[in-house]
Amino acid sequence: MLLIRPITTADFAALKQIAVESGPGFTSLPVHDERLQHKIAHASHSFNVDVSAPGDHGYLFVLEDCNTGEIVGTTGIEAAVGLHTPLYHFQQNTVIHHSAELNVLNQLKTLTLCNDYTGASEICTLFLRESYRRNHAGRFLSKVRFLFMAEHPQRFSDIVIAEMRGATNAEGKPPFWNWLQNLFLTIDFPTADKLIGVGKKAFIAELMPRHPIYVGLLPTEAQQVIGQVHENTKPALKMLEKEGFKHRGYIDLFDAGPTVEARLQDIRSVALSRRVPVTIKEVRGERTLAVANTALSEFRASFGKNAQFDEQQQQLQISAELAAALQLAEGDFARFINLD
Repeated sequence: MLLIRPITTADFAALKQIAVESGPGFTSLPVHDERLQHKIAHASHSFNVDVSAPGDHGYLFVLEDCNTGEIVGTTGIEAAVGLHTPLYHFQQNTVIHHSAELNVLNQLKTLTLCNDYTGASEICTLFLRESYRRNHAGRFLSKVRFLFMAEHPQRFSDIVIAEMRGATNAEGKPPFWNWLQNLFLTIDFPTADKLIGVGKKAFIAELMPRHPIYVGLLPTEAQQVIGQVHENTKPALKMLEKEGFKHRGYIDLFDAGPTVEARLQDIRSVALSRRVPVTIKEVRGERTLAVANTALSEFRASFGKNAQFDEQQQQLQISAELAAALQLAEGDFARFINLD
């Protein structure tokens, strides 16, 4: 059985190994002991504090293989981004240059540095070890965040975003980065990536262009990847699009990957999730369900066909094994969503 639960200090070594495996570009998990320890401590505080409105809180979960005790994945939510450390994007716009005398009308695309998503909630830090990328596990890691948000909506913003990794070349470097490096930053991508990962973002405001940039002046290879996702990220983007997330023109500063957004209550898995009482019985359902308890610091979630919804009784029937894993007793409430 695979189980999602809040991260603890005992998971540090596993989280660091995941940070190593995730590779460059995965800035939410830097290979940096102090930063990772801070993320765990911050998550522990967030899960244990009373909250009436979204603030500087982060919820980091781990996926545990109950058969081996191994941590095989992670997923997270930031309640409100940019409140203390600015969150920067380029916003894509179109400006009109028109001369009536010459009968010339030019529509030119621009990129403008902005902080428009300050205060939004962000789903982030999703990583699943390759050997477990099967049988709904990746979908579960993504959707479990929506179950948690549906159960605790007061902790999150009305707007939810997800930053998607941008396209890279054969060497694994983002083509969009080169022109920035040459003209403005004069540091290599790994260095910038590491600085972002450990929260040192002041150089962005200090060195990045402050005025709109005409896209047509960029190298062709940089223009071609604006708003494009990394090949490995396409499945994740497709999944979020099915949830109702849309790209509204905001891109990452360094790899030009799209940031997508949705209103919390409009996210498909939030809207379709059901909160119902449970009854414990041995069951083999026809559908694969993701099931979560309604706790906060003791949040637990799992998935499989060992649960089924009784439409007539308006109850969720779950096996004794699943009930024990989710710390649920007969009559307790659970929230579920169909993964098929």
